[in-house]
Amino acid sequence: MTTIAFIGLGNMGGPMAANLVKAGHEVLGFDLVAALCESAAKDGVAIAANAVEAVTRADVAITMLPAGKPVVAVWSEIVGAAKKGSLLIDSSTIDVDSARRAHALAKGAGLLSVDAPVSGGVGGANAASLTFMCGGAAEAFAVARPILEKMGKRIVHCGDAGAGRRRKSATT
Repeated sequence: MTTIAFIGLGNMGGPMAANLVKAGHEVLGFDLVAALCESAAKDGVAIAANAVEAVTRADVAITMLPAGKPVVAVWSEIVGAAKKGSLLIDSSTIDVDSARRAHALAKGAGLLSVDAPVSGGVGGANAASLTFMCGGAAEAFAVARPILEKMGKRIVHCGDAGAGRRRKSATT
């Protein structure tokens, strides 16, 4: 069992976190919206007081946030709290530059990172049938893949940092 921090428990993140719980992982969740935390708690997600608290206890951290600016802001907060060598995954649909900034933050802190935007919508998130288009080092992708497989049916490594985001842009 892997301990996973999940930051962003909205329409997509909530069901994704719930699927990780169903797969047997301990999931520590956080969202700024209290009602989303309450809903996730009903699905077995342990709720942390903030993103940093969730990450300090986790081996993997996943963000699912609405835009690039919040992703970079959250990653700026959490990289210093994450265990050395742990993995950060961003599944948000954000711009390539923000994805690359997030990767740079992780690398600077000695962490593995993957940008893994999704396709499949809320239905795919609920059914654990999402497609993940992943960018990042092969080593990071190898660690991310078994986690992503609990939330999706198709996990594709598209190349280096930002490549997942670039691939999603090309398909949408």
